Amino acid sequence: MNLAILGGTNLATALGNKFIARGMNVEFGVREGFNTRQVAWKILKMQKQNLLSFKQAIEKADVIFLCCDNEFLESICSHLKEKSTHGKLVIDCTNGQWDPDLGCNTTFIQNATNHPRVYKAFNNLGLEYPKSDPLALVKETYFCGDGIEDRFLLKRLIELIGFKAIDAGKLKNARLLEAVYHLRREIALVRNGEGDLHFTLMSM
Repeated sequence: MNLAILGGTNLATALGNKFIARGMNVEFGVREGFNTRQVAWKILKMQKQNLLSFKQAIEKADVIFLCCDNEFLESICSHLKEKSTHGKLVIDCTNGQWDPDLGCNTTFIQNATNHPRVYKAFNNLGLEYPKSDPLALVKETYFCGDGIEDRFLLKRLIELIGFKAIDAGKLKNARLLEAVYHLRREIALVRNGEGDLHFTLMSM
């Protein structure tokens, strides 16, 4: 199984390194002219990890993780629109700008691509992860989507890299997962931005 991780973000390198450490084949897709001066990207290049274009990474992958800044979503969606990509599993790990009158990024991706296999996971970590969790305390992520077999596959991929996979139901709940991310960010702002915050699920 080949994975593509799209986006020049901290989350992209963090997830990519975790999957590589577990023996998975990972391709990284970045925008044209992407600057690789950050240490994490330099290390990947030293490890002979290819940095491809979004289109090239998508073409080589079976499973695609979207870990990009929002400004690049439209460009990525233009490639995911092609029917040749519709057999691939797409995992949206991003968060839209908070606005109760707008849909979430996952809805945008669905509408823009008409892709049949779109899922949500890892968005609770944020694109700045692991900087948002310097003590590595976050051990879980929520995921949602509509297909039974794909949900099982996604759960296995999440657990493969050491996270607890919490099933949040159908894809319509992607908006709720983004709301959880925005809520923790708002609470952090009220606390004058002192550190980052994360939620954990407790069973009573």
